[in-house]
Amino acid sequence: MFIFGYGSLMWKADFPYVQKIPGFVTGYVRRFWQASEDHRGVPGKPGRVVTLISTQNPKDVIWGVTYEIDKEDEENVISHLDFREKDGYTKNTALFYPVAIETSQEITKLDPFEVVLYIATEDNKFFMRNETFEETAACIASAHGPSGSNAEYLFNLAAEMRRIAPHYDDTHLFALENAVRKIQSNKESTAKA
Repeated sequence: MFIFGYGSLMWKADFPYVQKIPGFVTGYVRRFWQASEDHRGVPGKPGRVVTLISTQNPKDVIWGVTYEIDKEDEENVISHLDFREKDGYTKNTALFYPVAIETSQEITKLDPFEVVLYIATEDNKFFMRNETFEETAACIASAHGPSGSNAEYLFNLAAEMRRIAPHYDDTHLFALENAVRKIQSNKESTAKA
């Protein structure tokens, strides 16, 4: 079994896995349209985390990483992820296009294969599609939850994207990163004045 990570799973895999493979799925865009009261926010002041929005357009690409799960760990990993992604996410499958895996001896080219991924459903109470970009940025700049600050989540995700796919411009992600950094910078300037 393979699990696709496109958010915090890219750097925070808290489950056993055999290997981590970078690559992408198609037909989706990544958006910060899911409120989070359990990880990057709290009840009454939820943060924002990513989900994938289906576009059915094969030119839309989402880079991330896939974790190969050992057969004996599959049940425990799915149970763990079902709990971790409980606030509005559901399991789906997609075709994953891996990049070549390079070891010290050789480069292995892999064919596309099916992966499990968690996507927020539009009918869940935490789905925030109608929020403006500015509202989302302001929320991320100030929210904090049990897993840390919402801005840290955004910045970690942007850093991971630059690491695994430096050629890919994730417009929504990088625009939010710039907007949140500007909000934080303005707050620091105001505090010093």
